[in-house]
Amino acid sequence: MTTTDPAPGPGLRPDSQSPPAVRLRDLSKSFGHVQAVRHVDLTIDQGEVVAFLGPNGAGKTSTIDMILGLSTPSGGELSVLGMTPQQAIRRGLVSAVMQTGGLLKDLTVGETALYTASLFASRADVPAALRRAGIAEIADRRVGRCSGGEQQRLRFAMALLSDPELLILDEPTTGMDVEGRREFWGSIRHDADRGRTVLFATHYLEEADAYADRIVLIRKGEIVADGTSAQVKSLASGRTVRATLPGATEQALRTVPGADSIEVRGDTVLIHSGDADKVARYLLTETTAHDLEITSRGLEEAFLALTGDDGNTGGNR
Repeated sequence: MTTTDPAPGPGLRPDSQSPPAVRLRDLSKSFGHVQAVRHVDLTIDQGEVVAFLGPNGAGKTSTIDMILGLSTPSGGELSVLGMTPQQAIRRGLVSAVMQTGGLLKDLTVGETALYTASLFASRADVPAALRRAGIAEIADRRVGRCSGGEQQRLRFAMALLSDPELLILDEPTTGMDVEGRREFWGSIRHDADRGRTVLFATHYLEEADAYADRIVLIRKGEIVADGTSAQVKSLASGRTVRATLPGATEQALRTVPGADSIEVRGDTVLIHSGDADKVARYLLTETTAHDLEITSRGLEEAFLALTGDDGNTGGNR
């Protein structure tokens, strides 16, 4: 395993001379005979908001652990802001918001943030971090009395204290309500506009669709898609025909020409197909179906098609 020599000086901001926030080349990680990450190539530029998605066991956590310096690659090259992960973290350039752990229940929200700030060489603006996370008004509340969403906001505030260049988020909005999630992502977009890079993993695919500049899908340790939300959706070929057809059964609809998969939800039929026009013609001429709609596949369908056991393994590797 090789790493890149450190870049001069902390506090990097994106410009034409800045190194990528994350650069992986032929990166691999093995645990005994199990290869969790397989020859991954990935470059994330500074200021990007990137969703890193994949099913459980796909290699997301192993890759993130290597970016955070928590795990050593078995092979390949890795740099974070032009230096090793350990160097970037020592300079306060990288922070992470993990899903669980790291909070003392008997401390207040404010005490937790102050204690965390004391660990950094430079003076952190604790009140500003609490305001950015939307928890300034509960600074006197004990952590143990905070909801799951409030505790996740506290982790976010703690991550902001070093004013990091790269922010890594693991299921960041777990436990938050709809309004809280919207406010959280508004704050993230504001940070990205100022040059901060964000890499996040989430099971809320609608968040990736709405807020990520770019989506990276990983399957069995390999990157199978890398692009904008629209580009990733286009990789899952085919469209969905939705129709109203009372009394329909999946067994009876197996004769529909061109159908790849069929779902029956009460009187509603959803048929996924690479030739939606053929399916629509059949339903309109050979059945009593009505109220037809033809739509492109969404991110969820693309995710399932590209990362499932029978998924396409095309795209960047």
